Amino acid sequence: MKIRFWLAFAAATACAVFLPMSAALAQGAGYHVVARWKIGGDGGWDYMAVDPVTRELYVTRGARVLAINTTSGKVIADIKGFKGTHGVVFDATGNFGYISDGGSNQVAVFDRKTHVVTARIPAGTNPDGLLYEPFTRTAWAFNGRSHDATVIDTRTNKVLSTIPLAGKPEFPTSDGKGSVFVNIEDKSLLEHIDAKTRKPLAQWPLAPCESPSGQAVDAQHEKLFSVCDGKVMAVTDGVSGKVVATVPIGDGPDAAAFDPVRKLVFSSNGEGTLTVVHQDTPTKYTVLATVPTQRSARTLALDEKTGNIYLSAAQFGLRPAPTAANPHPRPTIVPGSFVVLALAR
Repeated sequence: MKIRFWLAFAAATACAVFLPMSAALAQGAGYHVVARWKIGGDGGWDYMAVDPVTRELYVTRGARVLAINTTSGKVIADIKGFKGTHGVVFDATGNFGYISDGGSNQVAVFDRKTHVVTARIPAGTNPDGLLYEPFTRTAWAFNGRSHDATVIDTRTNKVLSTIPLAGKPEFPTSDGKGSVFVNIEDKSLLEHIDAKTRKPLAQWPLAPCESPSGQAVDAQHEKLFSVCDGKVMAVTDGVSGKVVATVPIGDGPDAAAFDPVRKLVFSSNGEGTLTVVHQDTPTKYTVLATVPTQRSARTLALDEKTGNIYLSAAQFGLRPAPTAANPHPRPTIVPGSFVVLALAR
């Protein structure tokens, strides 16, 4: 995940019938914070994900991954032994999950019932974004420093190939039909990869979107949603590669999600807002609400079953003085201030 916002922070369905706008507005504007779970602990955080089987929320936090009960807000598992975790994904069997451990250049496999790590698989340099691709039953680790993707066969946990990328990858997605998409942050591109052949197919410019981070996918209509600097979301057609719409969002976005049941797109913004967007048609979008959250709450997870949204945040102190080793330090996190926000309609 990118650091630009932290510096600014320190300086200051199959045949869907679209809802009537009055009903859509009611859906979107109704989102609000219903719970604030104080998790505490030290250190930063990265991606969040909801297990579609157990409904547990997984949060990566440096040297550990936390599993949280989304009814009680209590931490039910603390998976340790990592050097720098980033993403969590789940296979289609309901048995195993995968964790990208950027600090050790590995992907860890864990049992979703016992939360015990069962295998560790070598990846590229600093595996960050992680994806389970159901069509080929593979896990993909997108390596932030080596600018490539490690493809793993989840039936054998063996590496199948390493795919070179156009630049620094952020937030991969899949349409579930054999296509993988990933934002290339430093080039403001969207890269399209064939999951079957494991070959790059295209690199599409995202202008006017710059420095894309979070991405979500509408698999039915082959539309990709990339949230970017400059308070803009780009909607790209996954067949032609053309940007078909742009949508205003909040400042400092880092994650996005698409709810295919309710036809809603979400952008979590570090300024302390959640932008809720309605998909009127596959090429027309309306901002329904800008929901107050908490400053720094820029990482999200969507529970597609309930429509609930989860955000992670903390309070920050002053930014340390720059050093030769770290010329752009992030602001310090206030110890024990880490929380997870639950939002519902």
